Amino acid sequence: GGRRRGVGPPLGRQRKGTPLNEINPGQTFHTSLLVDELLQYLIGGLSQGAIYGMVGVGFVMIYNVTGVVNFAQGEFVMVGAMVASTLMAAGWSLPLVFVGATLAAAALGALTERVAIAPARDSSTMTLIIITIGVTFALEGAALLVFGASPRRYPPFSEGEPIDILGAAMSRQSLWVLGFAALVSALLWWFFGAATLGKAMRATEMDPMAARLQGIHPGRMSLAAFTISTAIAGAAGVVLVPITSASYDMGVPLALKGFTAAVVGGLVSAPGAVVGGLLLGAIEFLAAGYISSGTSEGIAFAVLFLVLVLRPSGLVSTVGAKRV
Repeated sequence: GGRRRGVGPPLGRQRKGTPLNEINPGQTFHTSLLVDELLQYLIGGLSQGAIYGMVGVGFVMIYNVTGVVNFAQGEFVMVGAMVASTLMAAGWSLPLVFVGATLAAAALGALTERVAIAPARDSSTMTLIIITIGVTFALEGAALLVFGASPRRYPPFSEGEPIDILGAAMSRQSLWVLGFAALVSALLWWFFGAATLGKAMRATEMDPMAARLQGIHPGRMSLAAFTISTAIAGAAGVVLVPITSASYDMGVPLALKGFTAAVVGGLVSAPGAVVGGLLLGAIEFLAAGYISSGTSEGIAFAVLFLVLVLRPSGLVSTVGAKRV
């Protein structure tokens, strides 16, 4: 009885320099496929999660400054995406499309704050949440009337074959999405650390009364928070369209997943929201790939429930961070 080929010696007595003819090529190939598949899901998840993180940053910024959980945040991604697709179809260049869609979302965000939020600033938290939900339905209905029900899409920003990363393919538009998320994160880090307006917003977040005594007007900070966060959302919509599509009803799912990303980050940390979005996107794609594509929509609810039950302060919240 000679030993069968392809079966090595027992564990603990493995000989050094095992001959190539004793390596099981089928097992090696299968392992390689599994790794490639895992990388493919992670790449797709991180690209989508970067958008969730950008929506989550908007939740964090508005909540920290105003105490309002803005469930209409996803609608401003929709506005940016629909305006961008309309301008692109009209023949505008990409830079002008980007600027136009971002400004449109920011202007609508500022209008929302002035018309819907500012007059009810002293209302209860539940009232403010109901107002933002009402804004969600209003914007979705208006988008249906203005843009129609048909989904829209335009080509990726960069043409070419997908980029090979250790056997997995990453679309060039995914690089744009990840680069956009990295750029926004860096700009926010600079803004809150060095810019005068950013420092004023942080002061309002940490101690509204002391900030008011220093001449910082909370109403203006609220307007700034809404304007900046909705501008980020609108810009995120521009880079998202080539990967998915733009439709009038895309805002609610994005709001849910952005809120989940913010909660994972503790609802007080912009970097935490970005990390939370990346984690959510990765989990969502892994579940869709290894369990069922139908489970992906329920992942955000499951993650949100688990975080709220097991760690309400967030999985990646900043130590000592809190809203006063």
